[in-house]
Amino acid sequence: MCAGCFIHLLADARLKEEQATCPNCRCEISKSLCCRNLAVEKAVSELPSECGFCLRQFPRSLLERHQKEECQDRVTQCKYKRIGCPWHGPFHELTVHEAACAHPTKTGNELMEILDEMDQSHRKEMQLYNSIFSLLSFEKIGYTEVQFRPYRTDDFITRLYYETPRFTVLNQTWVLKARVNDSERNPNLSCKRTLSFQLLLKSKVTAPLECSFLLLKGPYDDVKISPVIYHFVFTNESNETDYVPLPIVDSVECNKLLAAKNINLRLFLFQIQK
Repeated sequence: MCAGCFIHLLADARLKEEQATCPNCRCEISKSLCCRNLAVEKAVSELPSECGFCLRQFPRSLLERHQKEECQDRVTQCKYKRIGCPWHGPFHELTVHEAACAHPTKTGNELMEILDEMDQSHRKEMQLYNSIFSLLSFEKIGYTEVQFRPYRTDDFITRLYYETPRFTVLNQTWVLKARVNDSERNPNLSCKRTLSFQLLLKSKVTAPLECSFLLLKGPYDDVKISPVIYHFVFTNESNETDYVPLPIVDSVECNKLLAAKNINLRLFLFQIQK
């Protein structure tokens, strides 16, 4: 079983509250019970596999190089994409397209419009990183490793949710909660999977506590999470944020988190002082 199918199988079992089983022999499987079979991996690497572009057969060990560097039907982009050319096509048509591409002959004004759009996207990225650098200059900063543990609701049709034990940051007690696909009824039937989370203040405060916060991957995880900064003012009457998206790159990364026994992330909290 390939790694992608294995992770998907474990994630489905988590969502359905079942023990994951092998689809062939029905024996129980888990990360602790399964191990790599290097002999089989070596044998499989020599088996023929079809190129997704030209449909020719190649040994699996050579397929990746063929698809990236050698296949004449592999999808590629015009060299003028940096000035706005949207063309995607097979590699063997690239030379003909670039010779006829209209973008090198566009006027300065037309190119300026394209470059302005690209600059706007770049500015958004820089704004995010500048915001993070600004937060790192704050006097009161806290971070901690958090472990989301899976639980089930008491509904007739139970729903999966995650919650961390209480933890202390910035001299306050907090809890994080998370849910799958915004608690839709049967997330196991959906190909698209997302996680959202909320931050709850469990301590009593004498004055409003204004904070910025973000979640990133833990030190030993390989899940891909894009940094997004959230902001909230905590009071005794309003002590929990709305559910906000955990900015995972795609459903494959979400399945990696769901397949794990617990979800381990790192929380950063920045207290904003007036």
